[in-house]
Amino acid sequence: MGNQYLIDTHILLWWLFNDRKPDKISYGILENPQNKIFVSSASTWEIATKYRIGKLPEAEELVLNYYKILQKTQFEELPISAAHALRAGLLPINHRDPFDRMIMAQAELENMPVVTHDPAFAVRFIQVLPKK
Repeated sequence: MGNQYLIDTHILLWWLFNDRKPDKISYGILENPQNKIFVSSASTWEIATKYRIGKLPEAEELVLNYYKILQKTQFEELPISAAHALRAGLLPINHRDPFDRMIMAQAELENMPVVTHDPAFAVRFIQVLPKK
């Protein structure tokens, strides 16, 4: 039996757009059928927001067919609960990105490491994969 992981938004985008930027460790985690991979609803919110304001025009297909695409990946959605929202708002760190704060809170409360290259996550002692 594998492990459970929460993936950061940029890892999700790299995976969906077949971009080989992530290192072998993150690809190994995502490709392992034993592992259960979760995507935060915060990532969906972030992608839709960036698409709407023109920062992520290549995400049109993803925005229009999100659930179908997510189902193909066999990743699971991690909805945002009130407990997640409270924890994100109360995180004792000076990080302003609401999407990152939510993913950090979910990872902490659900006891899941985050697959990410974002150094902001190191503040919460959550797994950060080395960038190669």
